[in-house]
Amino acid sequence: MATRPFEEIAGLLVEVEQIVLETHRELYAREGKAWSPPVAYRWLHYEDPDPVRRLTEGVDKLLREGAEFDAAAVDKACTLGASNGFSN
Repeated sequence: MATRPFEEIAGLLVEVEQIVLETHRELYAREGKAWSPPVAYRWLHYEDPDPVRRLTEGVDKLLREGAEFDAAAVDKACTLGASNGFSN
């Protein structure tokens, strides 16, 4: 995905970003921490020009923390990716 032109991944990137942010929000809620989108973006270090790498690292961090991803949202993103030529 990271090697594709941005125009080809923009839609999928939005889907994946929403999954990561929602999972981060749920983890913070479970831990009783205050959450906002800026908190999540700072946590992702999303100012970096490589959003695919930041999301990949975010997924890894969330998994290490025991977060659970919304299976339906992940399936939706996988379907969108497959329709754009990405494989699982």
